[in-house]
Amino acid sequence: MASKAKTLWYCTSCGNESPKWMGRCPACGEWNTMVEAPVENAKGSRSAASSHAAASDRKPRKLNDIDLASEPRIMLGVGELDRLLGGGIVPGSLILIGGEPGIGKSTLSLQIPLGCPSLNTLYVTGEESERQVRMRASRLSPQGIPDSCLIYCETRIEAVLEQARALTPGLMIVDSVQTMYTDALDSTPGSVSQIKEVAAMLLRFAKESGVPVILIGHITKDGYIAGPKILEHIVDVVLQFEGDNRGSYRILRSIKNRFGSTSELAVFEMTGSGLREVPNPSEMLIPMHEEDLSGTAIAAMLDGTRPLLFEVQALVSSAAYGTAQRSATGFDVRRLNMLLAVLEKRAGFHLSAKDVFLNMAGGLKVSDPACDLAVICAVLSSNFDYPLPLDCCFAGEVGLSGEIRPVGQTDRRIAEAARLGFKKIFVSSYSASDAPTPSGIKVVKVADVPALVKALFK
Repeated sequence: MASKAKTLWYCTSCGNESPKWMGRCPACGEWNTMVEAPVENAKGSRSAASSHAAASDRKPRKLNDIDLASEPRIMLGVGELDRLLGGGIVPGSLILIGGEPGIGKSTLSLQIPLGCPSLNTLYVTGEESERQVRMRASRLSPQGIPDSCLIYCETRIEAVLEQARALTPGLMIVDSVQTMYTDALDSTPGSVSQIKEVAAMLLRFAKESGVPVILIGHITKDGYIAGPKILEHIVDVVLQFEGDNRGSYRILRSIKNRFGSTSELAVFEMTGSGLREVPNPSEMLIPMHEEDLSGTAIAAMLDGTRPLLFEVQALVSSAAYGTAQRSATGFDVRRLNMLLAVLEKRAGFHLSAKDVFLNMAGGLKVSDPACDLAVICAVLSSNFDYPLPLDCCFAGEVGLSGEIRPVGQTDRRIAEAARLGFKKIFVSSYSASDAPTPSGIKVVKVADVPALVKALFK
């Protein structure tokens, strides 16, 4: 009688292992994420890795003896991506790019070797055939395809690493990590154990050889990168595409970066010939209508170190049914309810019986509290049907007492507004700044919401 195969329960969110099923993962606290899988036999891969490590001639070195100038960053030829990575890609780093299907992950990864012919690139695809990749490359680079880009269609990670060690490319791209598998495990590609082992093998190869590796990752229906959470801990950089794949603009956001600043973003426009860089996103987010319209206000937001000016749109109307509706696109609806309560309690505006709809232009998802001031102004403008001047912008956080609180790096917001031609910016009167005000713009300081209403709607 054959013995029963041993199984373990894995958490699909964090990869934690448990001998029995539990409704809630004890490691990450997520509910209903435990799945059963057979115990994998990875003795072969472990013994090979240990023998390879024993044969290594590396020795511990003093931290002061390491020369930073000996490993300069590699420029990928895509200016916005190089800036997002902190000035180029670091040799031996492992980068993960995630996003929804059709949003531009494979397009961006193929544009890198096409736009940088001096960089020998090994493009590994497990989802498309060589002919499909060639057709897309012809569309992205009609002037010609460089000989430095090599295509390899394979899903077995051992064969991929064998070719990579033989070719020693300057960059390796794997599309996607969920399609790769190793012979050391019996589970199917895309499972928790396969993704963990494949990512660990790629990390080991990148650190030992110094070849940077870019991984393309799928995301779940909840918007998170598919696979165990340990995948994001293994890699050095996590970049995620945001935006509606039916629109033209894409936002590439830095979630994790061991070699640069986090919370950075880069904006691209999807065109017929691939992704086009948008070096100045404020130009696409500011108003595009000619005549004055009520219900719009310009917010001066700071995302990472990049200031952005974008349009906040609001619509206030009488409730058609008994209960007033509150809807926000790209903005936290709970914060919208808080701001509406502040307007009613501290400024005397009766909005409880009116529908309020809010939209952030350009498909942005806003979390900067400095946008509170623009949201309030857009709501009041729509409520009064009074258009605000197009040369005014706003940057301030609104507190529960109706006070307007200062926000960080006000000088950068003012400088960006002046560069784009705005004549007036409203900030908190408690903002302390030693930098001189740029010429051509007036800084209006207001202390609370009533003072703001008097300054705008007098």
